[in-house]
Amino acid sequence: MDLITLDFETYYSQDFSLSKATTEEYVRDPKFQVIGVGIKVNDNPCEWASGTHEQVKEYLSTFAWDQSMLLCHNTMFDGAILNWIFDIRPKAYADTMCIARAIHGVETSASLRAISEKYGVGEKGFEVINAKGKRREDFTPEELSRYGDYCVNDVDLTCKLFKMMAKGFPKTELKLIDLTLRMFIEPTLELDLGLLEQHLIETRDRKDELLEEVGVSKEELMSNQKFAELLQNLGVEPPTKISLTTGKETFAFAKTDEAFKALAEHENDKVQSLVSARLGTKSTLEETRTQRFIDIAKRGKLPVPIRYYAAHTGRWGGDDKINLQNLPSRGVNGKKLKRGIIAPEGYTLIDADSAQIEARVLAWLAEQDDLTQAFAKGEDVYVKMASRIYGVPEEDVTKDQRFVGKTTILGAGYGMGAVRFTEQLKNFGFDMELHEARRVINIYRDANWKIKHLWRDAQNMLINLTRGDTYEFGRAGVIGISSLHKALILPSNLLLHYTDLRATPTDKGVDMDYQTRKGRTRIYGGKVIENVCQAIARCIIGEQMLKIASKYKVVMTVHDSIVCCVPDDEVFEAQQYVETCMRWCPDWAEGLPINCESGAGKSYGDCE
Repeated sequence: MDLITLDFETYYSQDFSLSKATTEEYVRDPKFQVIGVGIKVNDNPCEWASGTHEQVKEYLSTFAWDQSMLLCHNTMFDGAILNWIFDIRPKAYADTMCIARAIHGVETSASLRAISEKYGVGEKGFEVINAKGKRREDFTPEELSRYGDYCVNDVDLTCKLFKMMAKGFPKTELKLIDLTLRMFIEPTLELDLGLLEQHLIETRDRKDELLEEVGVSKEELMSNQKFAELLQNLGVEPPTKISLTTGKETFAFAKTDEAFKALAEHENDKVQSLVSARLGTKSTLEETRTQRFIDIAKRGKLPVPIRYYAAHTGRWGGDDKINLQNLPSRGVNGKKLKRGIIAPEGYTLIDADSAQIEARVLAWLAEQDDLTQAFAKGEDVYVKMASRIYGVPEEDVTKDQRFVGKTTILGAGYGMGAVRFTEQLKNFGFDMELHEARRVINIYRDANWKIKHLWRDAQNMLINLTRGDTYEFGRAGVIGISSLHKALILPSNLLLHYTDLRATPTDKGVDMDYQTRKGRTRIYGGKVIENVCQAIARCIIGEQMLKIASKYKVVMTVHDSIVCCVPDDEVFEAQQYVETCMRWCPDWAEGLPINCESGAGKSYGDCE
């Protein structure tokens, strides 16, 4: 298979650029224009080609794409141009930006300039600045030649980086990069325009009704104390922060406060509307996203923008301003956006979700055998936990008691304390006194003492790592330690980074923190275990995804679920196959009791 490294140079201006529009909007816009393209086949010299659309298409058609891997730095962009504009689909896709995120972590820049400097392969130029506002016909021959040199340099840098970074890079991860990019570059899913337009009308009407219903005045919106009371009345604990001015705790109600911005995505419509009104915006997140879906529907199919290695733990994330990772799913109205995502004619969607995978991984990693066996036997571990908490037989556990048991199993496994536990319950509309929360947390820790010891071992590992020493923790052979990189070695052979890990002695012990883009972040044993469990779950789901993709087209992944598109006449067989794949475990995870739930439907929302 040939390696074709490619870079498109395209028209952009003050008002028309990727900083103003999503990739999908930009490439599909009538103003879009390819100025030129740089192409390098294997180790041959890079060529620069510029011309009309027809001339560039004719030039591109001379390459054996069906026998080649396309390589770019941000292949989501260049691959979309190749397919959507020139109707060309290579055999495989690779991306140096994706590889850089996986190798070096998400806390460092993966830009071509930064990675080129890091590896010492050369320096990215600045000629693109002089192209601002110029269409192809506006360039002089000399300007176009300089732009071509700039593009050729980018292609050469990308090719050099790939050769260096791909050495030793897991083949499984290369396949996952290809699969992730295809979700966007070769879209399958369609959008129900009529349903989405009706949903937009209903959403706007509902917002107005909700604001009128809560009777919010401008004074209440702008007063921190009164706004906090409005949130509390809706069962939401107001987010707080330490003021940089006074050093005291204050409400985190600024538009830049992450905890406050998160409330804009709250499952309660009233909370969304209050936050939206406070920020002075004209629409809620639901309105904005519905309008974006409508706009996409008018341009074509839905390219699914999933970012490979988006999180510290390697998990996928949302991209291109339509975060499919957090679409609302509760209530009749909450599922409308999901129902607006539909399979093409003659096909059905299957959505398979890995059941309780983090809790299962945690029990298995800690060798908490009783809990692991309960999962393996299909027992209701939430009921069993509730039975312990409330001292009643399992058959007498009530719905509310089971809910507390579920919240405990899913929340307390990473060292959560009583205060945070009460806050979490309150966000779900369940009040618990602090002394009762302490009792519940202690019961969990006594019942799952090996999990508690795992937090301690992870804390000791951190301390040893700062000294350049190793300290094994968890089930033998699952997680390795790289003292050189101050990182954990995952089953995928990629690293879980704790950049510039630092230990600070205090009166109560040792505080640990590491460097992120947002500053230094505290890390401790329980948090490490959370990171590790999420990373292990991601490794397993990635391999499961490739198994499914060997037979059916995977069109989306959301958290611990995989969505694929299958022919209508194969739904039953396909669903059985997908469930088999989702219950499969790699050799390194022997004994881990994986399970799944799946659903099928003509729309994404109907799969639940």
